[in-house]
Amino acid sequence: MHHFIYKDNELYCESVAIADIAKAVGTPFYLYSSATLTHHFNTFDKSFGELPHMTCFAVKACSNLAILRLFSTLGGGADIVSGGELYRSLKAGIDPRRIIFSGVGKTEEELRYGLVSGILMFNVESEQELEKLQQVAKEQDLVAPVSFRINPDVDPKTHAYISTGLAKNKFGIPIEQAEKTYLRARDMSHIKILGVSCHIGSQLTEISPFTETLHKVKLFINRLEKHGIAIDYLDLGGGLGVRYQDEKPPHPQEYARALKKEMAGLECTLILEPGRVIVSNAGILISQVLYTKQTETKNFIIVDAAMNDLARPSLYGAHHDILPVVRKAEKTGAESLQIADVVGPICETGDFLARDRQLPAFEQGNLLAIMTSGAYGFTMSSNYNSRPRAAEVLVKDDQFYIIRARENYETLIRDESIPEFLE
Repeated sequence: MHHFIYKDNELYCESVAIADIAKAVGTPFYLYSSATLTHHFNTFDKSFGELPHMTCFAVKACSNLAILRLFSTLGGGADIVSGGELYRSLKAGIDPRRIIFSGVGKTEEELRYGLVSGILMFNVESEQELEKLQQVAKEQDLVAPVSFRINPDVDPKTHAYISTGLAKNKFGIPIEQAEKTYLRARDMSHIKILGVSCHIGSQLTEISPFTETLHKVKLFINRLEKHGIAIDYLDLGGGLGVRYQDEKPPHPQEYARALKKEMAGLECTLILEPGRVIVSNAGILISQVLYTKQTETKNFIIVDAAMNDLARPSLYGAHHDILPVVRKAEKTGAESLQIADVVGPICETGDFLARDRQLPAFEQGNLLAIMTSGAYGFTMSSNYNSRPRAAEVLVKDDQFYIIRARENYETLIRDESIPEFLE
C-alpha cells in the first residue's frame, strides 16, 4: 500500500496536492510519503514479533538524511557499503551499534572509520580483507567485530545484475572455503567473531531461495559450533521484492513465518537488511512534459526527467507505472490512450523511462508521476550531460519539506579548478 491517491482526479501525496508541490519546487523531483515509509518499516519489523532481531535498513536504496533519521526513530539500524554511507548514517543519528558494514571492496580508510566509530560488525568478504582489518585494528589497539559473508551458491531467480549469491558472483566467501577462514580468524589477536552473513540478491519474489539459503547457513553454523566458535548474529541480508508490474512478491509476514520456522534451534539474533521493500513504493519521481513528437513509427513523450535521474529502466529494462498528476475526467475509453515512449533530454538512445507503453495522451506542460521510484532512484542518479540532480521532497500529513535542494549549475563545478598553465 501507499499514500499516493487521486482526489477529484488530482494525485495527492497524503493530504498534499502534488501539483502544488511542483509549482513550489519545480521539476523533476523525488517525492516521498512519511506515512508510507513508517507503515512499511513497522510492517516489516513487527512481522518478526518476539524473535530476537534487528532491522538494518539498506542505505544504498535511499540514503537521504531525513529518511534515515525517520527509520532511526522507529528503532532501525543501517546496512552500509561505504564510508560515505557510514557518515550519512551517523549524521542521521543512527546508533553505531546498529550499523553493519557490508561490501566487497572496503578501503583501509573505511575499515578504520568503521572501527573507531564503534559499529556493531563488519561483514568481511575475503581473506585479504580479514588481514587488512587485523592490521588496522592492531594499529588502533582495538578489536574488530566481524562476521563473514558466505556465498551459498543459491539461485535467487532475479535479474542477473542484482543476483549476488551464486558461485560466479563477486560477493562473499564460498561456503566450502568459509570454515577455514573462520578458524583462521579465531586465532587472530585483534579480531572477534560475532556472526555469519549472507545476501543472495535483490528483488526476490519467491520465498524458496531464502529458506534454501537459511538451511545451508544453519548447517554451516552447526559446523562452526563443533569448533567452539559461537555465533551471536545471523545476518540474512535483504532482497525481498516489490510489485513494479505484475510481480507477486510474498508479504513480509509470510516471509517472516518461513524464516522463523527455519530458524528453529538457532540461538542467535537475526539481522535483516531490507531496502527496496521499505522505500520503493513510498517514493515517486515527478516530471513535466516538455514536448510531444510523432513520427511514422513512434509517439514520443519528451519529459524533463531522464536516465540520469532514474537509471533503472535503462540499466535493467525495469518497469515503472506512469500516471498523470491530473487526470482528464472528460476523456474516457481507448480514444484517450496512446502507445508511446517516455524519453528524456539526454543524448543517448537508452535514455527512456518507458517504451511502447499504453499511456494517457499527455500534452505539453502536463505533469506525470513515475511510480515505485523510492528505491534506487535518487541514489543511482548522476550528473551525466551536466544535468543538476533533482530535488527530494518529504510529505507528512498536509505539509511538505524539501529534504534535498535541487542542484544548480554552480554546484556542478564547485569542486573543479583550472590549473595555472591554462589561465
